[in-house]
Amino acid sequence: MELIQFKSIGQLFRHKRRVYLDSNATTAVSRYVRQRMNHTLKHAYGNPSSLYEVAQKAARLVEEARQKVAQSIRAQPAEITFTSCATEANNQVLKSLSLYCAPNRRTIVASPIEHPSVMETLRWLQTQGIQVKYCPVDHQGRIAINELEKLIDTNTFLVCCMLANNELGTIQPIAAISEIAHRHGAWLMSDCAQALGKIPIDVVQLGVDYATFSAHKLHGPKGIGALYVKNGCPITPLVHGGHQEDGLRAGTESVHNIVGFGAACDQVNQLLHATERIGRLRAELVKKLQLIHPEMQVNTPQEGSLPNTLNLTFPGIDNTGMVAALDFSGIAVSAGSACSMPENKPSQVLTAIGLSEQEARESIRISLGNKTNRRDILYASRIFAQQTRKQTLTVNLVTPKQLTLEDLKGEMNYILDVRPAALRKKYRGLIHSHAISFFELNLHLKDLPRNKPILLVCQHGNLSYAATYYLQNKGFTNVSSLWRGISGWLEMYGEAE
Repeated sequence: MELIQFKSIGQLFRHKRRVYLDSNATTAVSRYVRQRMNHTLKHAYGNPSSLYEVAQKAARLVEEARQKVAQSIRAQPAEITFTSCATEANNQVLKSLSLYCAPNRRTIVASPIEHPSVMETLRWLQTQGIQVKYCPVDHQGRIAINELEKLIDTNTFLVCCMLANNELGTIQPIAAISEIAHRHGAWLMSDCAQALGKIPIDVVQLGVDYATFSAHKLHGPKGIGALYVKNGCPITPLVHGGHQEDGLRAGTESVHNIVGFGAACDQVNQLLHATERIGRLRAELVKKLQLIHPEMQVNTPQEGSLPNTLNLTFPGIDNTGMVAALDFSGIAVSAGSACSMPENKPSQVLTAIGLSEQEARESIRISLGNKTNRRDILYASRIFAQQTRKQTLTVNLVTPKQLTLEDLKGEMNYILDVRPAALRKKYRGLIHSHAISFFELNLHLKDLPRNKPILLVCQHGNLSYAATYYLQNKGFTNVSSLWRGISGWLEMYGEAE
């Protein structure tokens, strides 16, 4: 089994600092939010639907939180429905309008850079007879208004466009899009999950009919979202059962999470106040990285974007390796793809703005948080410099072509499948492989051989790449990762077991 060598030339070291630069994925729950949630769990544990005192206290807290969420987006409390997340809210709007509320119209016009919760729902709706048209975007990810006018017709009942893109940070001209949609008798839905707390939101000025939000994007808890439905606009339940949320979302309310969302919205003005400082840090980081890597391409527009978001392409550097190397040094960024995805496709957002598949696989997203400081930027810049100059730890890669069936059957090789159990159950693996989830590696280090080569595999090569870094840091000297993972091997050989 021949190895492709990517050995470092610098001295091995372990990071002494952790820098979280993936705030668009999620944010840490703030201390204030935790305090409010803990108080609720202790003192307001009643079911809001019951009539006694502790239950009514919980009901009051739910309504207070509803008012806070509404105030943060300039809406009325009656226009807010609590959901489990923005994904659920997106599903509720799309399925409700498509299947029940617009029987005489069958077309949705959407941007091609929507969140997966929107894109996958649209694909499902197409199997139910809904026609979906995608309006092109420019090289910065901004929707082409002139093309939108051409796509909307008398059969269009919904225009779907997110307020701010999660990968690029591009802010859309929602008010102008709203005017066009309403002029043609269509509703407008906007996924606003990435925007709340980063830019001011006024749903009335934006002219949206439906908007969706998630608390964990602004230092609130996971598992709670909100759906804004403009007064007079139709909506039906996605989850049926009880009377909760005015009949629009059945199930006993998650009171502590709802209170946490309200508490997070209490701090929206503070978050907005920090955006100018965060924008300056972003600009400083760009300048430093451009000096380090002059060929680097900035995909995020300088103007009209979220102040914390930065999407960069590093020609010749695979984003999977970049993310793993940065993580080894304590820096968390995103590659825009996940190992658990069934297909190893490049980011649809980046290809929609004109990047090639290769360029998309060389791109990473950096998203600063309100706690990011200049020392974080300086440290990140230094680590980026070491990575691009090959001064940090790298890994051995084995290509699918180099991994033969004889290698899989050979007793001298130890094949370790690091996919999560659910993924291993859904997709077949390589023969004679051992299985330990990436997230449980630390519990099984003593079970791994140190006297034979270890080849780490996952679905597409992302988790195994990171796992290789981890094992090297733990003293394993003969470890490698299968490039492109099991999917790449199957493309070449057709059978895994």
